[in-house]
Amino acid sequence: MLDSTNKHQERVQLARQTMAAEGINALIIPSADPHMSEYLPEYWQGRAWASGFTGSVGTLVIAETFAGLWADSRYWVQAPIQLAGTGIELKKMQIGQPTFAQFLADALPAGAKVAIDGNVLSVNEYDHLKTAFLDKGIELVTQLDILSKIWTDRPSLPTAPIYEHPAEFVDTSALDKLKQVRTQMQQKQADAHLISSLDDIAWLLNLRGSDVAFNPVFLAHLLIDDTKATLFVDLEKLSPKIRSTLEQIGVQVADYLAIGDAVSAILGKLLIDPARVAIGTLKQLPESAKLIYAVNPSTLLKAIKSEADLEHIREAMRQDGAALCEFFAEFESKTVLGEPLTELDIDRMLIEARSRQKHYVSPSFDTIAGFRANGAIVHYRATEDSHSAITGDGLLLIDSGAQYYNGTTDITRMASVGQVSDDEKRDVTYVLKAHIGLAQAHFPDGVASSQVDALARVHLWQQGLDYRHGTGHGVGYFMNVHEGPQVISVFAPPSPERVLKRGMVTTNEPGLYREGQWGIRLENCLACVSAAESEFGSFLKFEDLTLCPFDTRLILIELLTDGEKVWLNQYHQRVHDELIDRVSGAAKDWLIERTKAI
Repeated sequence: MLDSTNKHQERVQLARQTMAAEGINALIIPSADPHMSEYLPEYWQGRAWASGFTGSVGTLVIAETFAGLWADSRYWVQAPIQLAGTGIELKKMQIGQPTFAQFLADALPAGAKVAIDGNVLSVNEYDHLKTAFLDKGIELVTQLDILSKIWTDRPSLPTAPIYEHPAEFVDTSALDKLKQVRTQMQQKQADAHLISSLDDIAWLLNLRGSDVAFNPVFLAHLLIDDTKATLFVDLEKLSPKIRSTLEQIGVQVADYLAIGDAVSAILGKLLIDPARVAIGTLKQLPESAKLIYAVNPSTLLKAIKSEADLEHIREAMRQDGAALCEFFAEFESKTVLGEPLTELDIDRMLIEARSRQKHYVSPSFDTIAGFRANGAIVHYRATEDSHSAITGDGLLLIDSGAQYYNGTTDITRMASVGQVSDDEKRDVTYVLKAHIGLAQAHFPDGVASSQVDALARVHLWQQGLDYRHGTGHGVGYFMNVHEGPQVISVFAPPSPERVLKRGMVTTNEPGLYREGQWGIRLENCLACVSAAESEFGSFLKFEDLTLCPFDTRLILIELLTDGEKVWLNQYHQRVHDELIDRVSGAAKDWLIERTKAI
């Protein structure tokens, strides 16, 4: 049997042989599907299959004598480990370094051919690649799927049934949501609107599925005009009841693969989000049709939660907080008693605790439980083949979340095992100061979400410290744990779509990572709410939704300002008051102890 390294070497070589037979000079395998999803069904996890790199983002490039993986800073520790011995080189995505498109444009001869499956290539990226290759006359081949030619045991498409989001948790009917979208279509003078992004479709129709791990979505396209809509989906997934419900709101159903024929019949102006529709989906679009590019109207509608939605989310956070009390009480008991634990046990214990809560569905992403140096790998994931025992002295980073019918959670906390050094505590304290800095923010309505990033990061900058990821991302409502359009990050260019709005739910997760030593991140979910009205305009602030104590044993209290101490004590008092009647026994004792004022 081939070992993992040789297996991926062989797959790269198979790709090269097929490329040569097809007259292709380079192959691009992105992390994408026809819906531009972050998390992918196994059928579209080609980059991971070919390279062995399992991160959620990254692009593999295979040329005749070179293979490289382009990945951002979240994976600069993980990628070299997984690529070791494969012959695939890590290319770090950073300012001043060529993108994979620039690299290919420079490295390939004039007139070369570059293949990428158009079914996993967004319209935006297609335009970008065409522009990058123009001067060299490099041909972009999008109708050749080399991966399918060499991936002989490629998994099938998922077949899980579609279900309705329980009515008790739905504030707006699918019919009203469709009306809101049609209103914006009219404003943009669009005759039709094609949606391929799975979270938009699931939200619009108040339906959910299980086709993608952790995200309650299903594979589909949705085509809307001014009087009707058609859902393109595996028809076997639809119950008679759901078919009837869709029919009542003017939504027809058709086979998932019939989207191409439907596109071929489009006349007039078609509204698409070019970042979330694949060029392959549009390959049959008539030349006479005109494309209107804009962010899907449903993306912003979905991001702004109603007050009823927020009330459901607050209850989900209470449920999650109670489960976390049970988990941490059990975890600390086991570590004190010296019971053997591994990083894998953390995921199991969290799922067991959360499963006891009403409305629990599943984790919202793979739990990140990184002990000591593993915590410095931003998107670390323990596996059966590679994980650490939790023993001795050190910090444990735990980033986890859950899907409940009434909300989606995402939280990171630090836990200690044995003795923790003052250097580790100092780093934890500065990350906490950054966290508090954003949590206390007041800002004008309409400010770009990227602009408030500095309110957190400045507390680390003052110490000559920083982190390479964003400070916050949007969170869905029983939906994807990563949701746009807002993102709190200095790396995200400001845009009208990224403005913070009342009702948005966004994370607050500054970090600090010392490669080979430890990693720190402290994360809560925040709701954007009204703060004040004055002659200077409307102002917003954040409401902490997450309910779980920070371990004050890991904090150097003398480094906190009086205001930061007040914030921490008030937060802990609120956590205590919200959860005290929801826990008992050891979990209750743990809650009382961890929420004591400093």
